[in-house]
Amino acid sequence: MSVLARPVVAAIAAKSLQRLTRMADRRPSGRGSAAASHQRFPDFPRRIRELTIPATVAPARATVYLPASEDPSPPVHVNFHGGGYVIPLTEMDDPLCRYLAAEAGVVVVNVDYVVAPQHPFPAPPRQAYEVVRWIAEHGAEQGWDGDRLTVGGQSAGGGLAAAVARQALEEGGPSIALQVLHYPPLDLATGAKDKHAAIAKPVLRPWMADLFDAAYVPDPKLRTDRLVSPAHPSDTADLKGMAPALVVTAEYDLLKAEGVAYAARLRAAGALVEHVDVAGADHGYDGTDDERALHTYALIARQMRDAVGSA
Repeated sequence: MSVLARPVVAAIAAKSLQRLTRMADRRPSGRGSAAASHQRFPDFPRRIRELTIPATVAPARATVYLPASEDPSPPVHVNFHGGGYVIPLTEMDDPLCRYLAAEAGVVVVNVDYVVAPQHPFPAPPRQAYEVVRWIAEHGAEQGWDGDRLTVGGQSAGGGLAAAVARQALEEGGPSIALQVLHYPPLDLATGAKDKHAAIAKPVLRPWMADLFDAAYVPDPKLRTDRLVSPAHPSDTADLKGMAPALVVTAEYDLLKAEGVAYAARLRAAGALVEHVDVAGADHGYDGTDDERALHTYALIARQMRDAVGSA
């Protein structure tokens, strides 16, 4: 276990990463900046409006991506960004959000949710669920069909999407037509040193996982919670009725095994639509590999159209 697994140290390191991210986003261009994300895939237009969604944890700012559709009430997809539950990487998902709005014909609500260590577990998944519930209930006034709803996310965002679907199952709604889990962390109860990637030096190193896990869930006893680690063997609840899921893992990812395990669990519950493992790819591959990114995004868009009946 690295020193970064200590919650106090992890909190300090997480806040430093947040500062570095904010500095990068202030640059007009450059790797990791919002401007660079906006420049990717220029064939997919950026038609947006801003929105603030109420929640008991804290109001959530969101960017709403509008499809070029004649449907007066298109389906809606709620996206949660990655960043280890720590780094506010909302703009990094701009290429994905633009693609899905254009190719799936859905309104995409990209949520700037609360992050740790300022807001540790259970604040992010609770806020995420309340945001999704609000989106489902306020479609008529916002210009989308809340009854044709999907959720998804990449990395930590995929973990939040899974947590939202679990809360929807337990609390009787809202109805989710598809959950998209893209290389998600689904087992924080298993230590990073006990996870193994198919290559010697994966993108997500054990020390990074230690930092993120300790900042997000400082109390190790809480890391078996079903909203944190649904792929851990300790979670044995019946998942019958769970929202249908598309699970995408990456061949070289340190998190692949837990994605595979959760896909198997969803399959046993009759809730797995498809599990795809992206060959030759590592965690966060779609941030730099345009060809693989577009291939996966096309898969997501196709499954989304099938789930909600969009044009």
